[in-house]
Amino acid sequence: MSRLRTFPLLLALLLFSSISSEAFAQPRKVQPGKARVILARERMAEQFDTVDVVKNVFKFNPLLFFRGEIPLYYERALTPNVSLELGLGVTLRNYLALSFTGDDADDYGAGTEIIANPSYHVAARIYFVHDLEPQGFYVQPGFAHLVYSKDILVRAPDGSFTEEKYRDERTFNDLRVLVGFQQLGSSSNWLFDVYGGVAYRDRRMLVVNEQLDLQNDLYTYSVEERKDRVPAIFLGVKIGLGF
Repeated sequence: MSRLRTFPLLLALLLFSSISSEAFAQPRKVQPGKARVILARERMAEQFDTVDVVKNVFKFNPLLFFRGEIPLYYERALTPNVSLELGLGVTLRNYLALSFTGDDADDYGAGTEIIANPSYHVAARIYFVHDLEPQGFYVQPGFAHLVYSKDILVRAPDGSFTEEKYRDERTFNDLRVLVGFQQLGSSSNWLFDVYGGVAYRDRRMLVVNEQLDLQNDLYTYSVEERKDRVPAIFLGVKIGLGF
């Protein structure tokens, strides 16, 4: 008789325990909007860390050759909308005369010896849209250091060159702000980067002036030291390969 009485009690306890465990196993309800935002960010972070996503880019700017610089740029994506761009190059003969920025065209003839110097660029790039790969519209603050050097040979009265020379040197330190658009190819990792912007340029220059005294048939030289700060304007395009 006692067994019959305890059986309903045991059945009730088992039923209660199963209901309680199922209730505690139910996930907590959260606002649907917040759940979607968290999942989207987590999913993008996971995809950003995969090996198939382009996070490194090597680029060059063929147009800068005419301004006397040959740089190679490396961009590294740090987050889905922030990257770091570094540039290392060399300055050579300048073919364009942009006097308001201190870029005087170099003489093509004899008597001018171009001296190569390294150039440096460093910038942070902020993309306006979150993307797994470094592309889209962006703003880029940065710094650049350029040095253009050349030796001017002294002319003798008959017009021939002597071994005496004067050093002409232009040192530019730029604080630049660029805006642009970078796009990866739809079927390859080649890309283009179109940009424009302005800079606050600190100039320190040793400018060699050559003059001919017609009365005495004599060439005279003077070295003028200049220090000033001027604005500079930039417009260009880079071509690169991502990996």
